[in-house]
This record gives sequence, structure tokens and C-alpha cells, in this order.
Amino acid sequence: MTHIQEIQAALDYIEMNLHEELTLDGIAKVVGFSKFYFHRIFKKEVGISLYDYIRKRRLTTAASILLNTKASILDIALTYRFESQESFTRAFKSVYQLPPGRYRTALKGLIIGGISMNEQNKIKGWIVTGTAPEKYEGSIDNKIYHMGSKAATMRSVGEEFSAEEYGTIMQQISGKTFVGKRMRFSGFIKTEEVEGWSGLWMRIDDASGVTLKLDNMQSRPITGTTEWNYYSCVLDIPEKGAIINIGALLIGKGKIWFDNADFQEVDHNTPTTEFVCEEVFPDHLLNPSFEEA
Repeated sequence: MTHIQEIQAALDYIEMNLHEELTLDGIAKVVGFSKFYFHRIFKKEVGISLYDYIRKRRLTTAASILLNTKASILDIALTYRFESQESFTRAFKSVYQLPPGRYRTALKGLIIGGISMNEQNKIKGWIVTGTAPEKYEGSIDNKIYHMGSKAATMRSVGEEFSAEEYGTIMQQISGKTFVGKRMRFSGFIKTEEVEGWSGLWMRIDDASGVTLKLDNMQSRPITGTTEWNYYSCVLDIPEKGAIINIGALLIGKGKIWFDNADFQEVDHNTPTTEFVCEEVFPDHLLNPSFEEA
């Protein structure tokens, strides 16, 4: 016997009340079950306990708010029923591998228009994170690689993805010694059945986290299944460039391998690849009469 309708009603209620106090007893009453029976069937149907589900949904919503608003970390923590900013930070870092402030500055604006990360430090020196950590898994592959004996890899483990959900393997570098230089972040990427898109990315932020320059390869995305190919992002590091964010990105379903990363200065004969609006967005109104299929 299944209780799909009751479980969905409970999920809907949870979603509408993430910022309110949610208890086993209260949710069980909403669907008309005893709390003991509801606790058992929820875990059986959803795969995790009720409280783990609520915690994950609150953290996921908090992550979205961090990236899309200027709300303070303390306000976000209290809104989603964490006792303090410190307890929120601990819980957030256990899932996203970065504290909330660094997560906000590292991933903010990575996708124009529109990280499983359950084990920490799977790739030494790199951070595995993203906007939907439960839907991606990053690790080291010692069977498929470009050169050497290992490559980093990321694969989707979720079923459904929105345009804002992605995983990334990334690092943050101080911009202090690179100011005034033209820098190239490069590497080799191999893909398998990428339904969204993937690519390298490089973003320069000032000390307060404001984005100064960005290239995420959105105008030249890697899709489908491809063999090892060389890709690069080239940006000039401005005077106020304090943090250099670099990484490989996977949006939607699929799998990527990333190997032989390099970060070096290039001369000014090498063109930059900075994001240009005209290369991503159309220059005219599309389907104005809504008649096109």
C-alpha cells in the first residue's frame, strides 16, 4: 500500500512553511496520520527522515537566497529556523563545502540569465560545490584521464534539473600578484551525454565580492558526448581584482572529466574571452505573436 497523495500533500505543506516551525506531529495531522505511522511511511517513500528532508530543503532554499538576494546571512539563518548564524554556517558548510559568505561570493552570477558533495575534500586542493549538491557527485577517476594517472570528474545523480542547478569543481586564488596581467585558465575536458552544458569558468571579484569580469563559456558551451578537448578562459585582472575564481562547470544531466588545469600569464596578442551580452542573448524579440511551435 502506498500513500503518494498524502506524502505529496506533506511535501507541499513543508514547502509552503519552510520558514515556520515544522514538527512531526503537526505535519502528520495535516495528512491525517498518527505521527508514528507518518514518520515510518515518510522515510519509506522519500528515502530520508522527515527532519533530514526539512533541513535539506531549508539549506537549499537558503543557498538560493544567498545567490539571488542581498539578505544578510544572519537574517537567512533565523528565517529558516536555525538557532544562530554559527549553527547555520556549520550546517551549510557540511553540505556545500563552503561557508555561506564564501559560497555567495564564489558562485554569485556564475550562470547568466538564469555541489554527491556529501564527502569533503574528494579532490585535493579543489572545492566541489554548486547550487544543487545532492544532484551532483565529484571525485577522482584513475581509469579515465588525459595525461598522468588521474582526472577530476563530476556526474549528475539527480533526475530532474532546473536551469539554475549546477555543480562545479573550483578554486579561489588571491588576485594580488596578478593585477594588471592577462591570465589564462585552461584545461582539457571530456564529456558524456551532457544534456545541459558544461565548460570552464573564470571570474574576477573585488574585495567586497562584486564581480568585475566573467567568462563561463556560456557563449561556447560543451554539450553531448565529446572526447578530450582543450579549452581556455582569458581575462585581464583589473586593479581592484582581489579574488580569482576558476573551475569546471556542469549544468543539468551528464558527466564531465577535467584534467591538466593550468593558470598562467599570456601576452596581449592573446584575445580575452570575457562574457559579452550579444554572444548569449538575441538582438531581437523572439516569437512575438507566440505562433511558433
